[in-house]
Amino acid sequence: MPAPGSPGGQAPVPPPRHHDPSEPDDVPAWAPEPDDAPAWTPEDDDRTPETLRWLRDKRRAHRRRKGRDLAVVVYTLLLVVVGYGGGYAFHFMRRVELGADYSGLGADLQRALPALFTLVTAALALFAARDALWRGPVVVPAPSVGWLLAQPVRRERVLRPWFRLSAGLAVVPGLLVAAGGAVALRVTGLASLGAALLALLPAALCLPLLAVSFGMAVERRSALAARVRRRTPLAVLALMLLAAQTVLAVRGHRSVLLERAELWSGPWGWAAQPVVAATGGSAPGRWIALAALVLLTAGGLVLGHRDAGRVPTARLRRRAATAQTVSSVMWTVELRAAKLALLDATGSGRVHRARLPAPRSKYLVVVWRDALALLRSPGRLAKALMWTACATAAAALGAELHGGRRTLCAVVALLLGYVAVGALAEPARLETDDVRRAAWSPFRLRTLMLQHTVVPAVAGALLALVAAVPFAVAGAPWALLLWPVCAVPFAAAAVFAACRGPARTSLMFTGVSTPVGDPGVLIFLAWYAAGPLVSVGGLALALGAVPHRPDAAGTGGVAAVAGLLTAGLLFFAARSADRLVRR
Repeated sequence: MPAPGSPGGQAPVPPPRHHDPSEPDDVPAWAPEPDDAPAWTPEDDDRTPETLRWLRDKRRAHRRRKGRDLAVVVYTLLLVVVGYGGGYAFHFMRRVELGADYSGLGADLQRALPALFTLVTAALALFAARDALWRGPVVVPAPSVGWLLAQPVRRERVLRPWFRLSAGLAVVPGLLVAAGGAVALRVTGLASLGAALLALLPAALCLPLLAVSFGMAVERRSALAARVRRRTPLAVLALMLLAAQTVLAVRGHRSVLLERAELWSGPWGWAAQPVVAATGGSAPGRWIALAALVLLTAGGLVLGHRDAGRVPTARLRRRAATAQTVSSVMWTVELRAAKLALLDATGSGRVHRARLPAPRSKYLVVVWRDALALLRSPGRLAKALMWTACATAAAALGAELHGGRRTLCAVVALLLGYVAVGALAEPARLETDDVRRAAWSPFRLRTLMLQHTVVPAVAGALLALVAAVPFAVAGAPWALLLWPVCAVPFAAAAVFAACRGPARTSLMFTGVSTPVGDPGVLIFLAWYAAGPLVSVGGLALALGAVPHRPDAAGTGGVAAVAGLLTAGLLFFAARSADRLVRR
């Protein structure tokens, strides 16, 4: 289609930008990047108003149809949330209100509020930064990037509305969370509903806008994006420490000096000070913190609005392609493809150099390759260690409880343990993403998949052994055997999930009508999560029969169940691998 105002119907293409060797490589993260050189002069060739007017006329019918679809989706969500969830939420809040007096729930929440608020807001900042690595506040559809930005139009007129839209949409969940938090503070007796809403309103408005502004800075500056990639592990470690501080505060172990430092360390603490003061805590400088929060938010919005019109076109094109890929595969429930697209866009981390002596037997080649891949990608081992720590914390909490709460903590600990071991089984998933990659192996695919179980099982058992040491010191020595045993079926379940194949969305539709809808969704979920369901469920039942202090008989029973689960999961993994080859 001819470009408005361009001769020959083609928009001139700017020459490629070459790197000047005289320019320094260590550019500060806050420094703006050079913009795409305009190929036209605004005084003579500006066709922004007529181009945008033509697009509005052409898109009117499409936008009207999208508006109707959006209205149906919003109505359905409101029906589910209000119609189905309203009654459950009311009864839950009523029980919380009745039990807050004698259970000490309000006092626990008051003690944990500074650390909890800092944890939530820091997690929001990390989410905004990681989201900006592949998507960001300014996500222009691929047709607009490929055609509209090539026309003689002003970039800021095209890009800045997307930033304003992202900022407006970010405020909506903030207000909803503030309303829920105000209700929680009211039912626990910490503050009246009006005072809680006024205290939470600055955080509900400023923190989402700050997150959008921070995401815009990450999207605009590649140096800042690289810094976010490098420091994400440290940020996750800080979040884990904040979570531990929150748990300790609930149990009565508070550090007033640390909480005071967190309340003044940044916008996450500034926004918490009005809430702390409204619930009876000490926050003498909350008005100064509130003013600093508002000024920082205003400055961030101004800078973000300025940067929104200066994102390079090549970066917008890559982000549009990634967003389109993720949205398309999410509709087909191909979560693995979405994860690969995100890893390709955000960067999977640096590959470290590591060497292992090559084995002499061909039966050890797969184990050698998996161990070498794990050493060269320590991020996977760090993820496994993080989830192991979370599983240990859940098990430690369950050891102090009784009845259903102990069982729930055990299930959560097992599920987190499965996630930890599953992080070590990435080579098996890479083999089944494209079965042609297995051509290097002298074995059949089913044998290859079985050999891919060795490294996750051994590494997971070692991590579980280290995690069981505190329990053994506390008087439960059989945990040194019980925990590593549970890692073996988790490795088999992870390999079985890798051999599952494409998502069978046909299972969602059975044609059977029930008062709660088609049960095919449950069937699909059971098929999709068969590995963790079988392994975690079987081990949870076996551990439920073990006494509070495990003995030799109980440990032997769990080991027998783990062996049966491992054999069954490996059998079905081999069958699934054969099915992948035939397909």
